[in-house]
Amino acid sequence: MLPQLTNQGKILSEKSVFKGRIFSVSQRQIQTPDGLTVERDVVTHIPAVVILALTPDRQQALLNVEYRAGINAESYSLPAGLLDPGETPLQAAVRETKEETGYTLTQPQAMTQVSTSEGFSSETNTLAWGIIDPAERGQQHFDHDEFVNSKLVPFADIVEAVKNGTIHAGQAVAAVTYYLSFIQK
Repeated sequence: MLPQLTNQGKILSEKSVFKGRIFSVSQRQIQTPDGLTVERDVVTHIPAVVILALTPDRQQALLNVEYRAGINAESYSLPAGLLDPGETPLQAAVRETKEETGYTLTQPQAMTQVSTSEGFSSETNTLAWGIIDPAERGQQHFDHDEFVNSKLVPFADIVEAVKNGTIHAGQAVAAVTYYLSFIQK
């Protein structure tokens, strides 16, 4: 078993160069644990949650299609969203599933946490899964700048789409793969 890593660098100086709604960017001079002094641009990002929402028989799951500005295109993804202040990842999973899809997530469980690009970003995504009742769908409640198309699809189709690269959002790939590797029975 690998030991937990606990060594941190010492931030010698930091200059803020951008502050937005979701992330900020700073330039840091850091003394690394092995004694190097380096300069890095760092993105500090609000944590997020990604949800694999399955039907009770685990044969279907929610799949979203949403426009993503970073790639300037629509993308397949799982329900996901940023944590609100003071909110736990599992609370956010229930809230985001309801807001984006209209379904109520029950029995939410955390799988693991993944970093998106730890070389320059603090962003972490908690991967979670839970159960939805396909017969009980309420209203979706989007953020003012958000629109998500969400539907139930066979879980096997999602697995195949991950395998063939149709689903390429890293968090969705990680959530499906983790679920298949360590949770599915």
